[in-house]
Amino acid sequence: MGERMRAVRIVSHEGEGELEVSEVEKPSACADRVRVRVRAAGLNRADLLQKRGRYPAPPGAPADIPGLEFAGEVEQVGEEARAWRVGQRVFGITAGGAQAEYVVVPESHLAEIPEALDFAEAAAVPEVFITAHDALFTQAHFGTGERALVHAVGSGVGTAAVQLARAAGAGAIYGTARTLEKIERAREFGLDEGVAVGDDPRAFAEAVRGWTRGAGVNVVLDLVGASYLDANLDALSARGRMLLVGTLGGASAALDFRKVMGKRLSVTGTHLRARSVEEKAGAVRRFAAHVVPLLARRRVRPVLDSTFPLEDVSAAYGRLESNETFGKVILKVQSAE
Repeated sequence: MGERMRAVRIVSHEGEGELEVSEVEKPSACADRVRVRVRAAGLNRADLLQKRGRYPAPPGAPADIPGLEFAGEVEQVGEEARAWRVGQRVFGITAGGAQAEYVVVPESHLAEIPEALDFAEAAAVPEVFITAHDALFTQAHFGTGERALVHAVGSGVGTAAVQLARAAGAGAIYGTARTLEKIERAREFGLDEGVAVGDDPRAFAEAVRGWTRGAGVNVVLDLVGASYLDANLDALSARGRMLLVGTLGGASAALDFRKVMGKRLSVTGTHLRARSVEEKAGAVRRFAAHVVPLLARRRVRPVLDSTFPLEDVSAAYGRLESNETFGKVILKVQSAE
């Protein structure tokens, strides 16, 4: 039997799913892979879905160990890895397996943690800042002076998107959330105006019309999905771009082609987890070049809702499932060695 490590494991998909922390085989680095000693790992909505059996890990990722982002230290490098040395502080993304003492990833999926961040803060960064940066700038080509509408503005991706848009010189940043409290808290990170959306998404479409004097927003970053579709189309300006990032409000809705054609809108779906190694490497490279320097200078910063020790993983997942979070829920991973 090889070396062992502690990891969060999904032991049942029944109901809301069941987790436990147990010992599993420790992975090894080979070729261009790097083994990272995980000090902290972020929780994401994808982990909740995987726990419930609704979002299985892609081929090559651990089927029963969740976790898409992590921060820690390089502990072992493969024989073809050249970018990293043992002991470096790194954070990065993976298709699964991050909620464990060790994780193995391609060297191109890592970036160096700025000195300004501790491990818990760093673990709150990769998945949400890479997703937000890729969606806003690589795909939506968001530019200086443009207006953005960010849904679920109190989420990890939401707070990251607001900060990145502000740092890029946005003309205005608007947002939606479940509560006015989250809207008010988001102002600290650069939100100009926001609205709490109840059962009627028309509320934000009407609010955008008032804020922009009928002009609409250039970009919508939608983490909610189907229930917001028609109101999103109304909120967009001519030649506006809508990025579909999440499906909290459903995954299927009728699309009014007349609105899309009349305004010459672009609707783009984005997904990070299932991308190829090369595509992820490109996203991480752009993140390292454009976002990490902002983090180092504290022009943008991770937003932590709460932290839990690895052993309290069920409580951590319960916190994320409560929908009361503002920012990221983090697991701290203390080595048993």
